[in-house]
Amino acid sequence: MNNCYPKTVTLVEMGPRDGLQNESATVTTEQKVHFIELLSATGLSRIEAGSFVSPKWVPQMADSDAVLSRIRREEGVRYSVLTPNVRGLENALASGADEVAVFGAASESFSQKNINCSIADSLKRFEPVITRAIDANIPVRGYVSCVLGCPYEGEISPRAVADVTDALLGMGCYEVSLGDTIGTGSPVKTSNMLDAVLTSSPAHKLAAHFHDTYGQALANLLVALQRGITVIDSAVAGLGGCPYAKGASGNVATEDVLYMLDGMGIETQVNMHALLKASQYICGVIGKKPSSKVALALSVKANETR
Repeated sequence: MNNCYPKTVTLVEMGPRDGLQNESATVTTEQKVHFIELLSATGLSRIEAGSFVSPKWVPQMADSDAVLSRIRREEGVRYSVLTPNVRGLENALASGADEVAVFGAASESFSQKNINCSIADSLKRFEPVITRAIDANIPVRGYVSCVLGCPYEGEISPRAVADVTDALLGMGCYEVSLGDTIGTGSPVKTSNMLDAVLTSSPAHKLAAHFHDTYGQALANLLVALQRGITVIDSAVAGLGGCPYAKGASGNVATEDVLYMLDGMGIETQVNMHALLKASQYICGVIGKKPSSKVALALSVKANETR
């Protein structure tokens, strides 16, 4: 194992999409736009801004076209969206998305519950989406869910994760995000999974997307960093969850990841003060406290010094 850490890391902000999609509180188009614009001012270079899935299944994302058309775009920031099919892709292209993403799973049961088809069939569905996007000069990212555990199957074979990752990269995805969807991973499980994936897929084409259900996300991210992975998905305030995984908490909080990376001397270009503004705003909108330990600690510290 390589114990040297990278000098720079890219944070991919998932809050506006993966963070908000399961929130029961209604978030208006204007509030989403303001949230994204606050995030755009933090130094983040990649923000997942919405999802072109059926509003029947994800009503919170029904206005993604309006959100994309209204945000004031910051130079150097890439705004991406989720696109499960060609129709979603065409809507994304019409709305000016800079990047699109397709989402698969390493679990057959989860694939059936989440997108109503087998893993093999899901990959066939992605082919025309990826081809059309590449023809339009739009980069395509791939997601693999349940890489460290499944709510229906339990343990997932690292080889299954590697196979889906290889398939997505082979189809033209420039990067694949490895998702611990239910947050059950541990450092050893993360290491074993990455051992399998890295045998055939290079670290520079991978990203880590870990949920923090059992408080293991930062520890698991350290393992990923040691293996040369330099892209991390996170969500301000620890927003998120999974509609098909009861009890799964949100994404690892961007504030917590940033604090860890800053403390390690790893550069991200992201400003903590600006990030906290975005975190505080969206928590006020949805009426929740942040699950980020850093956000809570720094807010108390700021109140004490007033």
